[in-house]
Amino acid sequence: MKGSSGTSLRELPSPGYPIQKTVWKILAGLLHLGNVHFADSEDEAQPCQLMDGTKVSVRTSASLLQLAEDMLLETMQIRTIKAGKQQQVFRKPCSRAECDTRRDCLAKLIYARLFDWLVSVINSSICADSSSWTAFIGLLDVYGFESFPDNSLEQLCINYANEKLQQHFVAHYLRAQQEEYAVEGLEWSFVNYQDNQTCLDLLEGSPISICSLINEECRLNRPSSAAQLQTRIESALAGKPCLGQSKLSREPSFVVMHFAGPVRYHTEGLVEKNKDPVPPELTGLLQQSQDPLLMMLFPANPEEKTQEELSGQSRAPALTVVSKFKASLEQLLQVLHSTTPHYIRCIKPNSQNQPQTFLQEEVLSQLEACGLVETIHISAAGFPIRVSHQNFVERYKLLRKLRPHTSSGLWGLCSAKGPTEQPLCANEATLQPLLQDILHALPALIQTASTPGDPAETTQVPLYCGRTKIFMTDSMLELLECGRAQMLEQCARCIQCGWRRHRLRKQEKQRRAAVLVQAAVRSWLTRKHIRRLHTAATVIKRAWHRWRIRMACLASKELDGMEEKPMPRAPSSLSSSLPTAHPKLLGAIIHLWPLGLVLANSAVGVRGFQRELVAHACLRLPTGSPSNKFQTPQQDQAGITSIRALPRGSIKFHCRKSPLQYADICPEPSDSSVTGFNQILLERHRPVQV
Repeated sequence: MKGSSGTSLRELPSPGYPIQKTVWKILAGLLHLGNVHFADSEDEAQPCQLMDGTKVSVRTSASLLQLAEDMLLETMQIRTIKAGKQQQVFRKPCSRAECDTRRDCLAKLIYARLFDWLVSVINSSICADSSSWTAFIGLLDVYGFESFPDNSLEQLCINYANEKLQQHFVAHYLRAQQEEYAVEGLEWSFVNYQDNQTCLDLLEGSPISICSLINEECRLNRPSSAAQLQTRIESALAGKPCLGQSKLSREPSFVVMHFAGPVRYHTEGLVEKNKDPVPPELTGLLQQSQDPLLMMLFPANPEEKTQEELSGQSRAPALTVVSKFKASLEQLLQVLHSTTPHYIRCIKPNSQNQPQTFLQEEVLSQLEACGLVETIHISAAGFPIRVSHQNFVERYKLLRKLRPHTSSGLWGLCSAKGPTEQPLCANEATLQPLLQDILHALPALIQTASTPGDPAETTQVPLYCGRTKIFMTDSMLELLECGRAQMLEQCARCIQCGWRRHRLRKQEKQRRAAVLVQAAVRSWLTRKHIRRLHTAATVIKRAWHRWRIRMACLASKELDGMEEKPMPRAPSSLSSSLPTAHPKLLGAIIHLWPLGLVLANSAVGVRGFQRELVAHACLRLPTGSPSNKFQTPQQDQAGITSIRALPRGSIKFHCRKSPLQYADICPEPSDSSVTGFNQILLERHRPVQV
């Protein structure tokens, strides 16, 4: 790689030279040079003076660049003009704006030479000899499309490069599609896309374009205003479809309709930026630097001056920024055309560098700027979905169940567009049996999905089967996914039905087993309970019989050992109070003597008379008046009869202590009182008068 000075930029300083430190020193000198500011001069014949506080920046910058401070300041303040055949030299003080321009020009000149040298050094260190090259991998960072409120020559060049690269990308993409379709045996007759050649003709076309008009203004070397440049562009390029006018803008400008959107460019300063002149006194100043790296970047070559003089005398057209940029872009495109490019699009989700933040408007603008939207339109015009045979069979093999019993072959499965119908498969014998079954099932799937009112032509399958891939449209992919989802749903329903049937059968078996276990447990518990009740009843029965026998023995022993005494008569008051009872009632009371015992032990209340009546009836007391005399049998007149049986002889009323427990006491009636059979012999309220 050669520099503008004609010497090789790959030459390195001596081995012990600190290159990295020198690069940092030069960059630091450029930063301090940017802090230099000038003030307006009161007299045009006098150069502009430095503003307060900037002398230190000039001194520091000159020290870092190893230049003379006075020469550095004089070069920025005074311009040298050569005129006439004798090349007379004139020195003219520069205005404040010119001083700022010369300062920036000096910084850009040093930075450009340094950047080119760094690239050359890096390439030479990592690159092998060109004679041993067989292939290479290059990385290209493509310019991003730019559209700002104020756009000038920089944005025009960048967007021009984007237009060229977009055209190359579209051509490469279409060429790749055409090659793939040709390999797979498909026709290429359906793609219509919007080319950006009209915009490129506006920017670089021949004989008149925006770039040529700007270069012409630079070559004329005449004062040109922004309004004049705008008028010339609009008049010379009138009728171009990609050129627009900004009627609402007060500043002179023109609008270019790029593929990513319209951009308005200001014409103010456009020609000056395109000239980008480098005054020869700036180059001469840098050639006097004592820094080794600057001496290598700006060598003193007298032959170069001779060539410049010859070129100046011949009035050859000077290279402008647009011309240099266009030449570099053409060289880049030649490299791209000779290689196989692969594109990687980087999308920035937001401009605030925030995580987990996705701004739809910014992403969409980036997609439009990088040409992906247009690429999607081109891809949608053909068959954007391409699936290999193996992947197609693995994913859609469930659709084989939709295959009808009588198949009409694969001739109905062809593209819905096109003048002639092509068979779905060029070589049917090469297809796998599973793939053939799936393709035979597609007409039935489309017929099922179509409405009854659709014509027959719409039931054709927009699908092509290539040699190794299946080509289809978005609608066909959606139909296949819908059919696959239905088949999966049917399979899921079958699995669910089988599982539910198995679960219900299992639950029924468990229920029956639980019922049997519960019945067996209940039967065992019932038998156990009945055995316990039977055992308890047997114990109670035995105790009851034993107690009855004991009571009968005690009563018999007590009644049989009594001395015979006359039975006392009932008091007249009690006899008069008892009415003559009905014979049936007396018989019932006699038979229900236990109830009489209960009533006898109850408290005297409202029915005290019935209680006394029952007690007297149970004891067989006389109920007649004192004047009347009962005619009773011998056994009735002898005394009190026995409870268990009528005595055969006379019964003597004894006054001895009874051997029975609680026989001689009269307890108060209560819920927990314990009474005996001999309690009938006692009177509750007062003893019986004998």
